[in-house]
Amino acid sequence: ISFIMDTNGNQLIEWTEIKKHDIVIIPAFGTSLETLKILEEKEIETKKFDTTCPFVSKVWNRSREIARKGYTIVIHGKAKHEETRSTFSRAKKYGPSIIVENIEDVKLLCDILKNKKNTHLFKDKFKDKYSPNFNFIKDLDKIGVVNQTTMLASETQQIINLFTEEFKKIHTDSPISNHIINTRDTLCYATNENQESTLKLLKYKVDLAIIVGGYNSSNTTHLAELASKKVKTYFINSEQKISLDNSITHYDYIQKKEIKSVNFLPTKKCKIILTSGASCPDVVLENIMLKLSEIKKEIIDKNNIINRFESTYKQ
Repeated sequence: ISFIMDTNGNQLIEWTEIKKHDIVIIPAFGTSLETLKILEEKEIETKKFDTTCPFVSKVWNRSREIARKGYTIVIHGKAKHEETRSTFSRAKKYGPSIIVENIEDVKLLCDILKNKKNTHLFKDKFKDKYSPNFNFIKDLDKIGVVNQTTMLASETQQIINLFTEEFKKIHTDSPISNHIINTRDTLCYATNENQESTLKLLKYKVDLAIIVGGYNSSNTTHLAELASKKVKTYFINSEQKISLDNSITHYDYIQKKEIKSVNFLPTKKCKIILTSGASCPDVVLENIMLKLSEIKKEIIDKNNIINRFESTYKQ
């Protein structure tokens, strides 16, 4: 199995090399309409091998509903992320659309709404993040917010709240529902539950947190971000990053590189948060538990690990 594109959409295998009888798998994040068109022209069967997550499809369907009702689609996501690219390719076909990556982007748009400023500067800021012929004043008067399903649910809610408060100040003589449509049900429950569970764990007094998952995983990175605000956090992708000499090679998501820390486990008895991204296999967590116990010279019955995980999930 080879990747046709990398996670930023850069071509790894040229389309000329992909033939009619090749099997092309569409991943959970979906793919853009442009890519689908290429596959259809090559007569490549995609329905049998379309693994698009239903929560991603739900966002696409809601985007279409938003546009049909005359609202502009605001996508909260990372512009280069494959899911956001897939959503944006559809949204801009449905109607006016724009991508916001963070709270600062939203504050800029609210500034436009409030002051009706010259929008040329904002067009540079949002380059390649808005649909053709997007009008920064007219098209921001009525909006609906959808998200890349792996973003922080709390941040998406904060974005909705910011827009809502701004519309209340501007449109004092009309209902808020005329300007922002309710889209809270588009958040991915699996991502949302992971985030809420991590926040609950952080209420306990712990010594450190280990977050496990792919370094390019948006939802795992957000878990590391949440944990690092409260406790020393190590973001790793396998048990191989932990050495028996009590050192750990972990990913710094800000610097976007691996760094090594020594003596990361306290010599005393310690409490550790161990959690992972949505698609991390349980066996990876099991192996990390075993590695940690080996360093601490404690014995864990490998046969009972599954029972431990099941009881944790039930709690």
